[in-house]
Amino acid sequence: MEPIVVEVTRGEVVEAHHIVHAVAVRDGRIELSAGDASLVTFLRSSAKPIQALPVVRARPDLDDEEIALACASHLAAPEQLAVVRRLLSDAPAVEDELECGGAPTPIEHNCSGKHAGFLALCRARDWPTPGYRLLEHACQQAMLREVAEAAEVEPSSLVVGVDGCGVPTFALPLERAAHCFTRLASLDGGERVVRAMRAHPDLLRGPVATDALMIRALDGWIAKGGAEGLYCAGSADGLGLALKVVDGAFRAIQPALAHVLAALGIDPRPLVESPVTNSLGEHVGELRVRPSI
Repeated sequence: MEPIVVEVTRGEVVEAHHIVHAVAVRDGRIELSAGDASLVTFLRSSAKPIQALPVVRARPDLDDEEIALACASHLAAPEQLAVVRRLLSDAPAVEDELECGGAPTPIEHNCSGKHAGFLALCRARDWPTPGYRLLEHACQQAMLREVAEAAEVEPSSLVVGVDGCGVPTFALPLERAAHCFTRLASLDGGERVVRAMRAHPDLLRGPVATDALMIRALDGWIAKGGAEGLYCAGSADGLGLALKVVDGAFRAIQPALAHVLAALGIDPRPLVESPVTNSLGEHVGELRVRPSI
């Protein structure tokens, strides 16, 4: 199949469009592909559920909210920051040890939960915390191995970049990214991560985020978006999805995801409606998948 084209309308005019590559994988085989399944892209925040695995293995005392926040790209809502503070306290660590940067404070950075989880891992393993974000640190070497294991690739094959919060981010073909999410629940610590994400989907981003909408709508699914238009999801019965918007615009994910789910015979509601609104909350257009010619 050709890549998915998501149109952005304003009134009767198509004002913009986005190209989306998508792949669905089960048991290591591609079940559906739109565009280039071999497209290499950085996992960015979609890696967070995988990066949480060493944390939950080292810290079985953490509760589901803390684990969900370690997987989150939060919006600094009071209820989210309260869990990050609890995770820091349980590590134990203090906010000044967070190396994610952020304004006005590091704890308000959307990756502070992941970084608090890294500090908890360092405390459990008796690793020094300064520089925990750097590739040469034992913490990030553990993350590299974890992502490689989830993708079933050699660690040396991973292309490494620097993420927005200063930690390494790892690049994979889109098909391998989807494969990671088919395996997550079966990996050591994966059941706990899946349970936490499903129990607290609103902590992952916010209540109207595509991750939360999908988790609440589809029994057994988990999902996690990443920067620059990446979205990965996995079902309880071993189906994995990965979608990548070429221009990085995340607004195209929801209509593209609904299109992929429908093509797989999965009811995409309530992901179908993707209105364009103005500052008054008025519905002035929509995001929609361009029909195939």
